[in-house]
Amino acid sequence: MTNPTDPAINGAESLVHTLLAAGVDTCFSNPGTSEMHFVAALDHIPGMRSVLTLQEGVATGAADGYYRMAGKTACTLLHLGPGLANGLSNLHNAKKAGSGVLNIIGEHAQSHIDLDAPLTSDIEGIARPVSHWVHSSKSVGDLGADAVQAVQAANTAPGQVAALILPSDTAWTEGGIVADPQPAPQRPDFDRSQLRAATTALSGPDSLLLLGGAALTEDNLLLAGRISAATGCALLSEWANARMDRGAGRVTVGRVPYPIDQALKVLAPYKRIVLVGARAPIGFFAYPGKPAVLTADGAEIIHLAHTGSDLAAALVALCDGAGASATPPAHVAKAAVPDKPKGGLTPDNIADLLGRAIPEGAVVVDESVTTGRSFFPATQGAPKHVWLNNCGGSIGYGLPVAIGAAIAAPKAKVMALTGDGSAMYTLQALWTMARENLDVTVVIFANRSYRILRGELTNVGVGNPGPRAIDMLSLDRPNLDWVQMARGMGVEGVAVTDCDGLEAALADGLAMSGPYLIEAVM
Repeated sequence: MTNPTDPAINGAESLVHTLLAAGVDTCFSNPGTSEMHFVAALDHIPGMRSVLTLQEGVATGAADGYYRMAGKTACTLLHLGPGLANGLSNLHNAKKAGSGVLNIIGEHAQSHIDLDAPLTSDIEGIARPVSHWVHSSKSVGDLGADAVQAVQAANTAPGQVAALILPSDTAWTEGGIVADPQPAPQRPDFDRSQLRAATTALSGPDSLLLLGGAALTEDNLLLAGRISAATGCALLSEWANARMDRGAGRVTVGRVPYPIDQALKVLAPYKRIVLVGARAPIGFFAYPGKPAVLTADGAEIIHLAHTGSDLAAALVALCDGAGASATPPAHVAKAAVPDKPKGGLTPDNIADLLGRAIPEGAVVVDESVTTGRSFFPATQGAPKHVWLNNCGGSIGYGLPVAIGAAIAAPKAKVMALTGDGSAMYTLQALWTMARENLDVTVVIFANRSYRILRGELTNVGVGNPGPRAIDMLSLDRPNLDWVQMARGMGVEGVAVTDCDGLEAALADGLAMSGPYLIEAVM
């Protein structure tokens, strides 16, 4: 074991010791040559769990899922600019979700950069669009202090993406200094100048309290339920949420719908909207002849608390202002088990089967896209569970996030719900699930198409698409065989085509202690 006070330690060793002291003890990696000294340091310095992934998007997505469930930062280990570029899609999702992720990215030694070697690239330029903090360590003596700043950046509420670029000569040079950890920055206060207006606005059924971020924890939802009971205001959340506590006995909150026409209809009644951890509702995309702003014309929108601020304090203040501190909450979900559906697999039937299957304490990672739009009503009375959504919209999020969630919450049953098109982006995640023996039940909704894009053709005005357009959105010729692909990566699985088969497969998967894949053919 390397002694962290030994002046002979190299930069990579000082980095590992500094990260461990700061509480970063999990690394999702896909390393290359430039990172070998960091790999060697992980080998002989105990305390860091190192999880190998076969593609960088799996590593970055896993770090996102880890933060959502553990509430603390994990690091990734990525190889130079191309390795970082492979992970950008899920870093985009992590940034939009407010997840704390620290990317350690290898770089050539300066002498090699000067030679314009084949893998030379502008790593800082690649990192900036998906990062809040980017820094290249210039010397071995600075690396420990740089790492502390990176951890602080990642831990800045609600969670940020940090990029620490590690030149190989900085990693291998002796003279590393282990830096002392610093406390995570405190969440700033909410906008108290808006408190009176927000308290006055929440009155009657034409007012809405719109929630997002950490406002969707069980305790904060309880406060929102009290406010709703006392004022008569409605409760909704954003369509996509990084984490929502749900289930019987908890205050249940519907979501602003994804389809623009449905969202306009749902939001039309509200003349006053108070935002706590949420943004004012806008459409996911622009459509010809349709508005981008989803709220009613003339609606008053009060920004009480942005997602990085103290959302609990904002809800306590609203609760006190409404005189609701002792009021029984509204919208508490009652335990309910949907009737068992029969026949083929439809979105509504699948929703009922999930409502029957979700176990106590489960983590549901939802990338079901079109199939999952009806899941919430049927699952709100299931035992208490956590629901994770894709906040950035870049597909290939579900399977990697399930890895991170399972590692952060090893006693929970993790259910990864994803479409066949989405899952193909990061199917390498199945191998890591098998290697780590993670307790993940994967359900692939195999509709043999990019079904969401069929609807988007209509939304953008293409009313009668021809065979070539349809062919570009179809996943047949040949059909994907998910059971064979899963078995090739060490995960057992089964294909099902009806409600009886899916219910039995869910029971089998959730009874196992390792990964299991269900291909639900629709």
